[in-house]
Amino acid sequence: MRVALMVGLVACTTPALASDPSPAISIETLKTVDKELSSDAYEGRAPATPAEDKTVGYIIDRFKAAGLQPGNHGSWVQDVPLVEITGSDVSPISFKGGTAPVSMAYRSDMVIATYRVTPRIAVQDSPVVFVGYGINAPERGWNDYAGLDVKDKTVVVLINDPDYQMPTKDGLFEGRAMTYYGRWTYKFEEAARQGAAAVLIVHDTEPAAYGWGVVQSSWTGPQLELDAKGDHLDQSQAIGWMQLAKAKELFASAGQDFEALSAAAKVKGFRAVPLGVTASMSFTNTIRRQASKNVIGVLPGTTAPDDYVLYTAHWDHLGRCDAVKGDDICNGAVDNASGMAGLVALAEANRAAGPARRSIAFMAVTAEESGLLGSQYYAEHPVYPLAHTVGGVNMDSLNVIGLTRDFVVTGAGKSELEDLIVPLVAAQHRVIKPEPSPERGGYFRSDHFSFAKLGVPMLDGGSGEDLVKGGVAAGHAAAEDYVTNRYHKPQDEYDAHWDWSGAVADLTLYYQLGRQLAAGKTWPDWYKTAEFRAIRDQSRAGQ
Repeated sequence: MRVALMVGLVACTTPALASDPSPAISIETLKTVDKELSSDAYEGRAPATPAEDKTVGYIIDRFKAAGLQPGNHGSWVQDVPLVEITGSDVSPISFKGGTAPVSMAYRSDMVIATYRVTPRIAVQDSPVVFVGYGINAPERGWNDYAGLDVKDKTVVVLINDPDYQMPTKDGLFEGRAMTYYGRWTYKFEEAARQGAAAVLIVHDTEPAAYGWGVVQSSWTGPQLELDAKGDHLDQSQAIGWMQLAKAKELFASAGQDFEALSAAAKVKGFRAVPLGVTASMSFTNTIRRQASKNVIGVLPGTTAPDDYVLYTAHWDHLGRCDAVKGDDICNGAVDNASGMAGLVALAEANRAAGPARRSIAFMAVTAEESGLLGSQYYAEHPVYPLAHTVGGVNMDSLNVIGLTRDFVVTGAGKSELEDLIVPLVAAQHRVIKPEPSPERGGYFRSDHFSFAKLGVPMLDGGSGEDLVKGGVAAGHAAAEDYVTNRYHKPQDEYDAHWDWSGAVADLTLYYQLGRQLAAGKTWPDWYKTAEFRAIRDQSRAGQ
């Protein structure tokens, strides 16, 4: 999930929105759906568990009640083949060869897992190399793996981009705004391409944008991956994270200054540093293959029914997680029962308005928390051809704190959908502001990114931090409080005191944008400088 404001318990007056013919967004629907899906009865909505059947059944019932039709050739669902890998008997990671042996305990000091579908992982006496940020970006003249052979070695990597501390976006890696090179997913992907046996990312709260508790809850217990040919044996044997303090201990044992090497890694031309120590780690995997489900409903269009506008939200969360004060259910009330509530409310509003020229599809995708797997599978196996998918809106966590004066587009500067949202925001007497925390890499952390990679522009945005009551200070404090105390923790629970007025304002924008696309004939493209422009133009050629 991307983390924005969208949280808290501040009461605000409901705004008078600009007059338009939009059907009202039902606050009752928002409350009812969120409260239901985030209740303990759904056990945190983990995919490929008994709770999935209950979750999917409830979503289908709500889609039916909203007046949608089954969206997959007469079926409400699209099967998403997943493989569940549950690690056990996890040994400490032991490092030898330094001035003193270093041991890292599972959960408290490190987390470890694998993409490989294999019953046993064992990495023994693997030479350890510090590869800085682990980036190979030839178009930027940057290669942390230059002249290096890491086959069968363990690489230690820093999170985020080299210039994440720059206050502007002027750096080689866009400064404060994270690029995909800064995401943990990229770090593991590139290390595998380089042949590394194991990859350990150093966790640091500021550049990671979340605390160790988030890593611990997300990377322990069953892990999901798409069930694909080859069982992911092209990936590194072991992937994981280590605590910052333990990384410093490891480097000191190796006779290296962690802070000095981290600073050197920010400079173009940095060369990887072998630490002169070896790493050993092992664990057993229990493997279970099971299809999860995307849920799809549709309002067929009138004169252009084969063109589609999409609304997406992910239904899953973490399920059972590490307990906090005896509570081991990560309910995911904000992330993302709120987005699911918005999806149902938008379906109701569109049905009330009647059919549009183009079809409008509503998709509840699975396994977002496991790496955008449900949306990735759909984008690679679309029910509706991507060349006929106009674009749409993704919703990952709604604003339940109250109305804001501003609206933020995640990853701004990429698609023409941003031009279309500007007058709609202005009509609400709000302003569009830059992301308050672009270093968190929100653009790469939710399901719109799966579509973007294959050329389909999807707006991802929502309330900023400038609260009508309390201003930026109160909004920022609420956002930080959520990240610290509730995000990916059992404390992300439904609260009857939430103020949904900000969510209604945002959902009204989503409705208006989607309806404009569905009623019109335009095909919004990416800006010419966007990395997804070429694939969109290629897919639309000849249409």
